[in-house]
Amino acid sequence: MSDVMRWRYGDTQPVVAPVDSTTVIEIGDLVYWDSDDAKPASLQPDQGNEAANQQLFASKFLGVAMQRSPAGSASPIRVATAGVFEFPTPETTLQLGDWVGVDENDAGTALENQRLVKVTVADNAVGRVVRAASGTVWVAVCSTIIAGGVKGTTT
Repeated sequence: MSDVMRWRYGDTQPVVAPVDSTTVIEIGDLVYWDSDDAKPASLQPDQGNEAANQQLFASKFLGVAMQRSPAGSASPIRVATAGVFEFPTPETTLQLGDWVGVDENDAGTALENQRLVKVTVADNAVGRVVRAASGTVWVAVCSTIIAGGVKGTTT
């Protein structure tokens, strides 16, 4: 997916994260912390099923890329660790307060960089719905690495 500025409102509480020169990150990508650098969701090793992929990603969730990192660049990028962002979703029944996590690709082999779906447990979530419309969802994201992740034990 190409660069898409997904931020809609709120304090983004940005951090500056290093990126390996071989890693490509687009504006709007959901990124995770991989021991010493940021990577987009699609680069996370497959865990065998969507729930396991979502749980691992949520445990390492850094935030939403606010800058791009093209191939060959080792420059650090700004990553939003909070704020409200709009993402595409295949869901049609999202409600205010629902948890959302990263969607898996159609082949079931990797996570999508910029698509969210409803999840039923906070451990798989990267945020909560603040507004839902057909085909898109506005989500208050919460970095696990910086802020401890999505709060709440009931939907």
